[in-house]
Amino acid sequence: MTRRKTVKDYIRTIVDFPHEGILFRDVTTLFADPRGFRMCVDQLLAPYAGMRIDKVAGLEARGFILGGAVAHQLSTGFVPIRKKGKLPGQTISQAYKLEYGDAVVEVHDDAMQPGEKILLVDDLLATGGTAEAGIRLIERLGAEVVGCAFVVELPDLGGRTKLEAMGIDVHALCAFEGL
Repeated sequence: MTRRKTVKDYIRTIVDFPHEGILFRDVTTLFADPRGFRMCVDQLLAPYAGMRIDKVAGLEARGFILGGAVAHQLSTGFVPIRKKGKLPGQTISQAYKLEYGDAVVEVHDDAMQPGEKILLVDDLLATGGTAEAGIRLIERLGAEVVGCAFVVELPDLGGRTKLEAMGIDVHALCAFEGL
C-alpha cells in the first residue's frame, strides 16, 4: 500500500541557495502540480471554513499566487501587500527588519475598510517579520486579521511565536527543521 502524498512531498529542497548553508524550500514544484496545488489551497483555507472573511491579503510574491487562489475559493477580494514602490496610487508603508537589513512593504490606503475580516497568506513563515509588517498595515487600515496561513513553517526561526504573541492565529501546512 502506498502512502498518500502530503503537501510537503511536493516541495523541493535546494541545497546552498541562495547562500551556502541554506536549505531553500522551493514551492514552485508544488504550484506546478495540479493535485498538489489544489491540496495546498484547500488545506490553507480549511481552518477558516465558515468564518467571515471579507478579503485575502497576500505577501509579495508567492503570497500573491496562493492568496489569489484562496480568495477565489472563498469568493472574496484579494489585496496585494507589495514591496515599497511597486504600487501606483496612495499607499501606506510599514518598515520591518530582515536578518540582513531593513525592508518596507506597502498596501493601497483604500484596499481594506474598517471592520473587514482579513486572512493573510504567504508561502513561508520564518522569523515572522514580513507577516508582522503585513498585519500592522492591515490593522492601520482598521481591518482585523482573522488568521495567517502559510505553506511552510521554519519553526527554529520563531515566526509563529512572534505572531501568536500578537494574538494572531497561525496555520502552517508543513514544517521543516533547520534553515
